[in-house]
Amino acid sequence: MGVSMGVLIGVREQVAMTRIGLIGCGMWGRNLARNLASLGALAAVADQNDDRATGFAEEFGTSAMPVGRLLGEADLDGVVIATAAPTHAGLALTALAAGLHVYVEKPFAITLAEAERMATAAATAGRQMMVGHLIRYHDAFLELQAQVGSGVIGSVRHVTANRLAMGRIRATESVIHDLCPHDISLILAIMGGMPTAVSCAGASHVTAGIPDMLSTLFAFEGGRSATMTTSWMSPYKEHRLVVTGSKGSIVFDDTRPWAEKLTLYRDSITPDGDNFAVARARPLHLPLEEAEPLKQEMQAFITSCETGLPAPTAVDDALAVQRVLHSMMQNFAEFGTAEDAPSAARERG
Repeated sequence: MGVSMGVLIGVREQVAMTRIGLIGCGMWGRNLARNLASLGALAAVADQNDDRATGFAEEFGTSAMPVGRLLGEADLDGVVIATAAPTHAGLALTALAAGLHVYVEKPFAITLAEAERMATAAATAGRQMMVGHLIRYHDAFLELQAQVGSGVIGSVRHVTANRLAMGRIRATESVIHDLCPHDISLILAIMGGMPTAVSCAGASHVTAGIPDMLSTLFAFEGGRSATMTTSWMSPYKEHRLVVTGSKGSIVFDDTRPWAEKLTLYRDSITPDGDNFAVARARPLHLPLEEAEPLKQEMQAFITSCETGLPAPTAVDDALAVQRVLHSMMQNFAEFGTAEDAPSAARERG
């Protein structure tokens, strides 16, 4: 399915010989360019705005060129696509046809049909394709996976994922595709498989038909469950993942300082006559190695280009998350739309 976490961690300090092009010189594109440049891999940038591409090239010591030339003429090994979500599929298909390995920022695609075409094209071209599910490369999540795998909290029973903020609200892409891919990827990695049922409900308060608040419930085999609460209208920021097991819980709170991001709770619930006794234990902060997840993600893409081996968030992960997004859209129930919200075409999965 992908390279091991040990391999991922082992490449952190490598200096890349691989040549990577970047398409998309926006706010997130700047972060990608900075990390690719620091790894010695950034070979060219492109954007629909020529001036913006030129500015990136000057800032990061590389070349600016039109998108068509970057994909067709530049001497590259791979390309990072950080453009608007509706353009991902077309650019990825063109890059694969040009023989390039491809990294696509989330969301991988807008529809499942697009995602399947991209996966087929990658297999046909014999090239690696990777999706930007950033938190999968975060040291706190890697340690959480290791702790859960070692059985420190017993068998997993439930996962809670909350991603709330006063975010960059979009008129063409809802929280389903903008925010949910991160937590879906985390939940699937912890559960080790796909949900057996999905229930999803939300509301559109800013743009009619474009959900900006969402609640999702997943059922998994063995009676396990997960819930996901997502909003880009919250007055406070919360990026929190809670994994509850039979012997305790682990909380990953990405808004906390590094020393407090990952906390182990050894609380227990035992039968006590007709009731249950709850024993609380002192929370324990788990030590972490501080590192930039985006740099580790770019290193994983570089390694995938060099070795031809899939990254942890390769096309299989991209397709799994896209299938869950599709199920959410198919099972979506709208709480309501604000009467004064401007209308927009509803997204379709």
